[in-house]
Amino acid sequence: MAQMPHFDDLEIRSASTRAADMAIALPQQIARAQALSGYAGSLDGVDPASVTSAGDLAKLPVLRKSEIGKQQALSSPFGGFTTRPAHAFTHIFQSPGPIYEPSSTAPDWWRMGRFLHAVGIGPGDIVHNCFGYHLTPAGMIFESGAQAVGAAVLPAGTGQTELQVIAARDIGTTAYAGTPDYLKIILEKADDMGVTLNISKAAVGGGALFPSLRDYYAQRGISCLQSYATADLGNIAYESAAADGMIVDEHVIVEIVVPGTGIPVAPGDVGEVVVTTLNPDYPLIRFATGDLSAVLPGMSSCGRTNMRIKGWMGRADQTTKIKGMFVRPEQVAALVAHHPEITRARVVASRAEEKDLMTVYIEAQHSDPDRYVQSVMDVLKLKGDIVMATPGSLPNDGLVIEDRRTYD
Repeated sequence: MAQMPHFDDLEIRSASTRAADMAIALPQQIARAQALSGYAGSLDGVDPASVTSAGDLAKLPVLRKSEIGKQQALSSPFGGFTTRPAHAFTHIFQSPGPIYEPSSTAPDWWRMGRFLHAVGIGPGDIVHNCFGYHLTPAGMIFESGAQAVGAAVLPAGTGQTELQVIAARDIGTTAYAGTPDYLKIILEKADDMGVTLNISKAAVGGGALFPSLRDYYAQRGISCLQSYATADLGNIAYESAAADGMIVDEHVIVEIVVPGTGIPVAPGDVGEVVVTTLNPDYPLIRFATGDLSAVLPGMSSCGRTNMRIKGWMGRADQTTKIKGMFVRPEQVAALVAHHPEITRARVVASRAEEKDLMTVYIEAQHSDPDRYVQSVMDVLKLKGDIVMATPGSLPNDGLVIEDRRTYD
């Protein structure tokens, strides 16, 4: 039986239908979060009925992983961020920090089936799952996705590559799930052993899929697509065969904000990925991933209609120590907010004659840097050179603090 082109009808909703559905689901999720102790009153005074869109979310505080860790230390294991007690979940995972995440065997709880379907995985496939099953949830995340599309799973994990090759040959695995580079290791080991494998599809994540590596797989007859997921949120966005960006999952809301703040960037600008999940068991509201990305205009040529992002473009935490003082992205944002005529600013840390230097580049219609000297001192707490830049000339790479110092 031929695979249906889309996982479900949610993927091909019109913009108006998606917005109407969000206007129902989002207030319900805000109300769930308000009742949880983990938010420590940060959502008090918010009328859930007034939060019906991504634009409305922008007035709510951002939730950072450090806050989850802090609350978990006070109330183990989940810090008061789940709507069910720990014993009511089927799994409890631990990520570095440590941070604890819940899991459920409810169908496609992590929403990874949508991605595996886009890869072309379905009934008749056996997935060689090389994501870890020990403490961290990646293995279970992809296994639940395979179950959602009707595929069988070899829970391989990593290591013992020769045994993995033998198992893949004997079982006849047809698809791979794991980090982008480990499949290459398996294939090369199979070559050394004179073994031919039947893997023709690859669903990867947890690292960058470089174009050269994607080409390598294509030359070997393997279609390789990537997803963007986290242990906290599950699937956030994923590629389709159209390979024209990453399509946002249907059960999360993605915002791109100025790093270190909750302020949305201009359309197309690079910024920090902030995600609100509609998972009723684990309602994370404006969760800051610390990752950089940007929204792509329009929709995918594959027919899926949700917003697209460029994918992972680096980390957003740019806090830098200059002259012994920390300079943070939120301080740069405060400088911009203090002067309405400033469209963008960038702090550059450099070094000369064994001394730290700070240069503040400012995009504004005014050409006189002296008008910003006091503000720089007041907000950044440091003296620095001020350079006026033509509006639109600073790089659109998500950086508001750039460290050019070398430590060799």
